Amino acid sequence: MTPWMRKLHKWVGLIIALQFVVWTASGLTMSLLDAETVAGQQHRADNADEPRIWPTGMLSPARIVAMEERPVQTVEAFWLQDRPVYRLVYESTAWLVDAANGQPVLVDSMIASEIAAEDYAGSGAAGEPEWMKVATLEVRDHQAPMWRVPFEDGEGTTLYVSGQDGRVLERRNDTWRIFDFVWMLHIMDYTGRQNFNNPLVIMAGSGGLWIALSGFWLLVTSFRLGEFVPKRWRPARELTVFDPDGTKLRSVESHTGDSVYLALARNGLQLPSNCGGGQSCGLCEVRVRGSAPAPTSSDREHLSQSRLKMGHRLACNLTVKGSTQIEVAGGAGLWTERTAKVETVTAVTPFLREIVLATDTPAGPEFQPGAYLQVHVPDYTLQRHDIDHPEHHRNDWAALDLPATLANKEPVRRSYSLALPIEKAGGHLTLLARFSPGGQGKRRHPTGKGSTYLYSLKPGDIVRFSGPFGDFALQPGNREKIFIGGGAGMAPLRAMVHALLDSGANERVHFWYGARNLREAPYVEEMAELAQRHPNFTWHLVLSEEAEHGAGLVKGLVHEATHDALLRDHPDIHSCEFYLCGPPAMLSATRQLLHKLGVDETMVAYDDFKI
Repeated sequence: MTPWMRKLHKWVGLIIALQFVVWTASGLTMSLLDAETVAGQQHRADNADEPRIWPTGMLSPARIVAMEERPVQTVEAFWLQDRPVYRLVYESTAWLVDAANGQPVLVDSMIASEIAAEDYAGSGAAGEPEWMKVATLEVRDHQAPMWRVPFEDGEGTTLYVSGQDGRVLERRNDTWRIFDFVWMLHIMDYTGRQNFNNPLVIMAGSGGLWIALSGFWLLVTSFRLGEFVPKRWRPARELTVFDPDGTKLRSVESHTGDSVYLALARNGLQLPSNCGGGQSCGLCEVRVRGSAPAPTSSDREHLSQSRLKMGHRLACNLTVKGSTQIEVAGGAGLWTERTAKVETVTAVTPFLREIVLATDTPAGPEFQPGAYLQVHVPDYTLQRHDIDHPEHHRNDWAALDLPATLANKEPVRRSYSLALPIEKAGGHLTLLARFSPGGQGKRRHPTGKGSTYLYSLKPGDIVRFSGPFGDFALQPGNREKIFIGGGAGMAPLRAMVHALLDSGANERVHFWYGARNLREAPYVEEMAELAQRHPNFTWHLVLSEEAEHGAGLVKGLVHEATHDALLRDHPDIHSCEFYLCGPPAMLSATRQLLHKLGVDETMVAYDDFKI
């Protein structure tokens, strides 16, 4: 439940945080606006509310009521400019009668204009009165009909005079309109701008409460009781590390309550991780020898059911309770740091870059297609111009809103798959990195730490790395193979395809690759040439945006195109092997598709970049 809760907490928290920003900004704006100006009092005449003596000889209220043909609830002595009148009210309707003779008095445009002029003490000239049969948001608390009288004073001053009894209902101006807009944002009543307890506010408040409670729950679940007990008070336990082939690699001392990830790190065995042991990347996978503890929600999110049954767990979520034996992929590479020199850097597409590394020692067979390296990204401070790009990519990069300074404050590790078999690369390591520009515009957030570093490399630079790691690899046998990928997922799939074809494999091999447009698709000519030389290999490029005219180009989403052209009518889909790699959304959609088609999960291998 924790990963699901963490994701929900993150996205709900983002929404609530944005609303908190709106609340803060709107509240600050309202506090900075002058209250008198907002109320329209700065241009109100001083004599507007001066008391007047009621003249003698006027009809009595009782006489007025007796003269009326319709019911009257209240009678009020009233002054319409210099004219004594009675204001009569029944339910929500008001009207005026002359106090001297009881005749009806109508508030016409001339009277309304004069009333507004008497109430206004500014320098602007009154405009033409406008008769309003329907009230607007500016006079939402009052009933029509009414007169709208504007003044040309540069402040947008407008007076509203009742068409029933001539009272000045509201005094509005541009400052009030700003206040009214931010008030709407503040109370989240986007229609009436009055209801402080509207459903949106209640939802936002409830969301804030849920964020607080779920955050507290996530905080509690992120701690282990043993972490609060000094290490010297906890029993020492032996943690033994084996290679998957059974070879004992090392025994290290740990203590009850430690996570396996932390215990190994304290002894110099750094498991692959992009999240630093935060249970979100899934790279620190180990296999428990013997009886494995029940899988946690984080284990179930990142590991397949078949691997869970075999005892695979995430080391960052695996607690040491007694002497423990685990198997880890990578062997001595876990604590061995290697160096390599940058040989070439090639811009394959505007935002995909191929980096060829020459290692200090020969690369062995463990660098198999599908494996990945953990590049050690140092702390750095780079300038925008440190990221070079070819002239023909100038417009693509100019569209990015990159900051002037790109920085990484502390060393991190990032995973990159081999993009070509080492045999075909002359013993060199070939990586394919996609630049992560971060958020753009108002949603700006930092660029990718790893991709920014790799994109700053020049031939001759030294790179530190660990590995290789990973179990994304070709399976033995000659089953029909279907590769589906997108984005930087080209890297391991390309290496696998080359390895297959170079080894003389004669089974059917399909490669379906998705990109937004032809300009963002890497190695297109190379794949087309392979398809021409190898009759058992077919290459299909799928473009989600406009598909340019050309052989093998399909418009749509790669998993849908693969289904429509190959999988839907495949005579024996259950005997095919599938290899998937690409962006999370594409990978998730493809796996769901294969599940619906009844393909067994043991026939589907994938690399999700541990995102």
